[in-house]
Amino acid sequence: MKRILTAVSLMVWMFVVAAHGQSSTPTPAPELKVRSSFPKVTIANSELRTIKSTSNGRDYDLYIHIPKQYDKDQTAKYPVLYVLDGQWEFGLVSQVAASLIFDQYMPDVIIVAITYSGENADYDGLRAMDFTPAPIEGLKGSGDGPKFLKFLKTELIPFVEASYRVDPTRRVLMGASFGGLFTLYAMFSDPSLFSAYLADCPAIVAGWPNYSFFKQEADYARVHKDLAVKLYVAAGGWDPLSGPTQEFVHIVRSRNYEGLQLESRVIEGERHAGSVMEAFTRGLRFLFSEPAAQP
Repeated sequence: MKRILTAVSLMVWMFVVAAHGQSSTPTPAPELKVRSSFPKVTIANSELRTIKSTSNGRDYDLYIHIPKQYDKDQTAKYPVLYVLDGQWEFGLVSQVAASLIFDQYMPDVIIVAITYSGENADYDGLRAMDFTPAPIEGLKGSGDGPKFLKFLKTELIPFVEASYRVDPTRRVLMGASFGGLFTLYAMFSDPSLFSAYLADCPAIVAGWPNYSFFKQEADYARVHKDLAVKLYVAAGGWDPLSGPTQEFVHIVRSRNYEGLQLESRVIEGERHAGSVMEAFTRGLRFLFSEPAAQP
């Protein structure tokens, strides 16, 4: 009996070794490399430019995506997407645009995503300064929206249009949260600067002692009958900003602005950050859609 058990044990051991394709000698673990020794993953057809603003003294990094065919056709000119919060949105917008271009919902575009220079840039603090039209209690340095708008108009856009082959009649400004607020603020401050605007979950209610976004819109409506732009506005259904956003859309629709093409959406089941992908996808599809045929 003992011999039988020994033989069975030997057979089991041989089966296990054969099944795993290994010997009894353990394989040494691979040597771990320092992470910094591996090459970095980059977004194809993209480049980094920097610009120092004389309007507010800040240094900006520009993440710029160039169409694949840019160097092959020297006569082609491209629409430009100016994307706020580039440190977070550049990769997302690049992928969304690539998908829409592949599906032929929009043309090839140049993407200019705006962010701040420096390895340890205080993104939250800096965007709170640049994207707010007036000081907000508790936000140090806030209220530089007018300076940032001047930077876009007099420095950034001229820089981009002198550096790349762009179609100056097809500029799009897009942003979310504070970036969405600034997008709408820019639209009512100088509508013709961009041909289209995309605002997701715009922070249009905040503790401004001397500014009201709704008052800015009302002041614009008192002296203008037209608003010749395409506008897409969205908010997550579970975002506290959804109510004010829908109120804004209702007011703007009631104005019957001449030339305005407006589409809005409440993205059900999403909160503040979760709405961004769908908002950008549907928004860009709308902004680049052809006008409906007249009956």
